Amino acid sequence: MNQPDENRIGPFWWAALAALPVIVFLLRAIGFPPSVMDWDESLYLLQAREWLHGGWPLVAVWDMHPIGAPGLFTLAMGIMGESLFAIRMLGVVAVTATGWGLFAAVRAAGGAPALGFAAALIYAGQSLVLGGLSVNTEILFAPFTTAALALALRGHKAPGWPSLIAMGLLVGFALLIKPVAAAEGCLAFLVLVVPALWRRALPWRRLAGFAGAYAGLCALPTLAFGVLYWAAGHLDAYLDGSFYAPFRYSGSGASLDDALWHSLGAMVTLLWPFAFAALALVFSRRWSLVLLGLAWFAAATLAVAGPKHFFHHYFLLWLPPLSLLAAAGALALAQRIAVGREKFALALMVGFITLSPWRMEAAPRLWNGARLFQPDTAARIAALIAEELPPGEAIFVPNYQPVVYFLAHAGIPTRFPFPVHLTGNFARLADSSTDNEVQRILDTHPRFIVVDRGYWDTMRPGAAQAIAAALDARYELAYVFDDDRNRIELWRLKPPVPEAE
Repeated sequence: MNQPDENRIGPFWWAALAALPVIVFLLRAIGFPPSVMDWDESLYLLQAREWLHGGWPLVAVWDMHPIGAPGLFTLAMGIMGESLFAIRMLGVVAVTATGWGLFAAVRAAGGAPALGFAAALIYAGQSLVLGGLSVNTEILFAPFTTAALALALRGHKAPGWPSLIAMGLLVGFALLIKPVAAAEGCLAFLVLVVPALWRRALPWRRLAGFAGAYAGLCALPTLAFGVLYWAAGHLDAYLDGSFYAPFRYSGSGASLDDALWHSLGAMVTLLWPFAFAALALVFSRRWSLVLLGLAWFAAATLAVAGPKHFFHHYFLLWLPPLSLLAAAGALALAQRIAVGREKFALALMVGFITLSPWRMEAAPRLWNGARLFQPDTAARIAALIAEELPPGEAIFVPNYQPVVYFLAHAGIPTRFPFPVHLTGNFARLADSSTDNEVQRILDTHPRFIVVDRGYWDTMRPGAAQAIAAALDARYELAYVFDDDRNRIELWRLKPPVPEAE
C-alpha cells in the first residue's frame, strides 16, 4: 500500500533538507563576530591548537572533560584552518546534523516530513539560547545521540546487529564528548529492544548478547583512545581528565533549591517550546511521537542533573525532545484552528518558535551598530600583545578569557590555562597544588599578564596575592580596557634596569 502524499519525501522535502545548513548558518551568523562567548569553548580551542602542534589534550592542556570536544575542534581547524571561523562553522555543522537526525527520527516513528522538518527548524532556532550559540559539548554530541535514536526507531520492529553496531559507536563517540550522553544512549537501546520484547520476538539470550555488545561498542572509542594514551605514556593524564576529575566535580554540587531555580529559569527561557509541547500532550493524536518525546525528555533531564551542577548550557540537552514535542503540538493546533490551511498555520507557528530566540540574541548586538563587526576587547588585547610578542612565547592570563592565548598566537605557561582550574574555586579538580603552579608561572616572568579587575575577587586569596605582588614588583600597566563595566588590564614586564658602570 502506497504512503499518503503528505507522508512521502518528495523533491520539496529533499530540497528543504539540503537548505537546512544555510538556514542554520543564517540563524547562527550573529555568533560569528565575537571572539569569545563561552569560557569552555575557548578551552577546547586551546586544546585543539596544541593537539595540532603535537600536544595531546589533558597532557598539554588539562580539562575535566573527555577529549571528544577538542577532538572535533581539532578536526574542524585541520580542515578550515586555525581560526574562530572554523569553530563557528563546526557549530553550524553540529546543529544541522542534529536537525537531520530529528527529521530521521520523526520519519522512523511514522511522522510526516513536515513534522520532522518543523522539529529540525525549532531545534536550530532554540539552540541559540542558554549558551548554545557558542560551540558547547551539548551542541556537539547531540548529532550522535539523535542519530542513534533514529536508528533505534528504524530497527525496533526487527532488532539486528547492523543497527546495534551503528548505535553503539554513535553513542560511544557521544560519550567521548561528555559522559552524560549515557542516559540517551540507554534510551536508544530500550527503544530498539523493548517493542520486540513486548511481542516476544526477541529471545532473552539474544537480548543479553545485544546488551553486552552494545555496552562494549559504547565504551570502544574511550577505550581505544585510552590505549593510544597508554602507548604514549600519558595514561594517568587520560584517566584523570576523563574519569577522576568529573567524579570530583560531581562530588559536590548545587542544592535542591538552586537546582529548582535554575531549572525554572531554563523553562522560562524555553517558554515557547514548552508551551507547544504541552499542546502536544493535550491535542496530538500521534501518541507514539508524544511518548517518544516524553521518554527522551526524561532521559535528557537525568543527563542535566547528573553532574549536580546546573550551568545554562546543560539545559540544551532538553532541546531535541522539546523540539519534537513542540513540532507535534504546533501541528495539532494547526489542524484544530486552521482546517484547510494547516500547512500555512504550521509554518507560521514554527517560524515564530524558531525566530524568537534569534530576535532575543540579535537585538542587543544590533544596538552596537557597526561595532558588532569590529574586534571585541579580547581580540584588541590579543592584537596589542601580538605586536610585541614573538610567536609562541608564553603570556599569562590568570582570570580573563583564555582565547587571548589563541588570538595572540602566544604560548601557554601551564597545562592549566583555564582560569577557574588554576586560580579559581575549581582548582581542587586539578588534583595538584595550583598555588605552587601560579608561583612557578610568575617566576618565569612572562612578558605580558592580562587581569580582569571585575573578577579579581573570584580568584583564590593565595593566587591573587601572588599575582598582585608580581605586578607591583616587576610589571608596568600598559593598557586599560573598559569592557561591559569591567576593567581589563594589560601589564607588560618592566625592562631590566641597566647596571651602573
